[in-house]
Amino acid sequence: MAKKPESQLLGPEQRSAAWERFGKDHFDVVVVGGGVVGAGIALDAATRGLQVALVEARDFASGTSSRSSKMFHGGLRYLEQLEFGLVREALRERELALSMLAPHLVKPLRFLYPLTNRVWERPYVAAGLVLYDTMGGAKSVPGQRHLTRAGALRLAPGLRRDSLIGGVSYYDTVVDDARHTMMVARTAAHYGAVIRTSTQVVGFLREADRVVGVKVRDTEDGRAGEVRGHVVINATGVWTDEVQALSHQRGRFHVRASKGVHIVVPRDRIVSDTAIILRTATSVLFVIPWGAHWIIGTTDTEWNLDLAHPAATKADIDYLLERVNQVLVQPLTPDDIDGVYAGLRPLLAGESDETSKLSREHAVARVAPGLVGIAGGKYTTYRVMALDAVDEAAQDIPARVSPSITAKVPLLGADGYFALVNQTVQLAETYGVHPYRIKHLLDRYGSLIADVMAFAEDQPELLQPITDAPSYLQVEAVYAAAAEGALHLDDILARRTRISIEYPHRGANCAEQVARLVAPVLGWDDEEIDREVRTYQARVEAEIQSQTQPDDASADALRIAAPEPRPQILEPVPSEG
Repeated sequence: MAKKPESQLLGPEQRSAAWERFGKDHFDVVVVGGGVVGAGIALDAATRGLQVALVEARDFASGTSSRSSKMFHGGLRYLEQLEFGLVREALRERELALSMLAPHLVKPLRFLYPLTNRVWERPYVAAGLVLYDTMGGAKSVPGQRHLTRAGALRLAPGLRRDSLIGGVSYYDTVVDDARHTMMVARTAAHYGAVIRTSTQVVGFLREADRVVGVKVRDTEDGRAGEVRGHVVINATGVWTDEVQALSHQRGRFHVRASKGVHIVVPRDRIVSDTAIILRTATSVLFVIPWGAHWIIGTTDTEWNLDLAHPAATKADIDYLLERVNQVLVQPLTPDDIDGVYAGLRPLLAGESDETSKLSREHAVARVAPGLVGIAGGKYTTYRVMALDAVDEAAQDIPARVSPSITAKVPLLGADGYFALVNQTVQLAETYGVHPYRIKHLLDRYGSLIADVMAFAEDQPELLQPITDAPSYLQVEAVYAAAAEGALHLDDILARRTRISIEYPHRGANCAEQVARLVAPVLGWDDEEIDREVRTYQARVEAEIQSQTQPDDASADALRIAAPEPRPQILEPVPSEG
């Protein structure tokens, strides 16, 4: 399918064109939701030759898909729950992503599993890891390796000697979830999908008993419109029940939200050459290297409050510090924390009252003629979820629907990535930046690096770092607005980059600089720049304050009081009569 080179861009021009297309085109598939599952559905359907529209009320990955444990993994702990099918499926997807689909974004990562019991634990863990190493078929990472206590401590000197009696080393993978989701969406656009964020579904279009499209509202300016299609797929994660209610159809399943909180601490606070997985009373705790930081998480508690902005509490943070400090030579304190984030897992309800036991399997159902719902699952299996959703939707599409081919479709930036890695020094000379900058850019944009750097051809000053977030170049902020669909500071500082969790100021100190960088692209005047900066800084202040609260209700009240960057969004969407 031939496409113009700029077809994968998601900038202001494409956003305007998408609204025009919505008003006049009839689509085969209309996808609701811009998380990894929705973006994956758009890619799956577009590469089958279908006409696809995707709408998202906020930003790509603005919900669950930007707030995970940053792992593209099989789910070692699900072996204990005997979810062998889920683990096998996830490991196959991990291998696909690592080797072909997204090697620029999904990276191998060594883990240490500390052992604490002398008799039964080593053979028990070894048996589980044998399954883990073999269930997914061929793999690009090494298998398990058993370590004495001394060997484990050589890998992770920051662990207390009395916290383990030995260890097992194994490999998994790490991913920047928000960037990955956005690249799935851009790849879908490259193959013809019409994609638009800040576009909220506020109702369904019907003819007799059939759903024939959605009513939408631009959450930037309040404009109303319609998107018509043969079938609508609800892929809204924790919003599944809310969107389902707009259709006035009885759902086939319900979704419950489980809150997971992570803290981010500087890399020098824990001395280790490996990620660490720790058992807790009910689950596991990950300590994952993330650039110049460690990500530590997660919690697993039921959440019944605001779905858009889940809040971490002091109790959540204290829990994580208490658990990880049980094994560290140098305990962490609240002052060590640079960032905190909270996300909601969309779990299929009904299996158990304990959120950690709710199913991570996904479910797909044809709710009504022309309406399909999908929920559950885990980040790693998004491609399989997308395949299943489009297969289910096919019965509502008059033309013959081809089989899924996404197992053979690399994401944008993957093609040529490995060759460019070998040319890091030459690229550094070409662009006049340090080789470590090139590596950083390749691991975020892959072979699209030339597209990014082109934005600095006439403005070489954009190759300077962002002043208060020097891990990122100024050109990356401009590119986020011009090509990656970012419309607000929050989109850039929390998802296109990870400044909001990687610096103690959480992006507040560089908000004005970034706003002025992207203002020409997004058409902001001084008044709009000021509004964006104030809105972002208020969000940061609200999050910091909420993290001092003792319980969910008080933390939520503080967080939702912060202004919303998308001024016309409706929460909740009023249901039609």
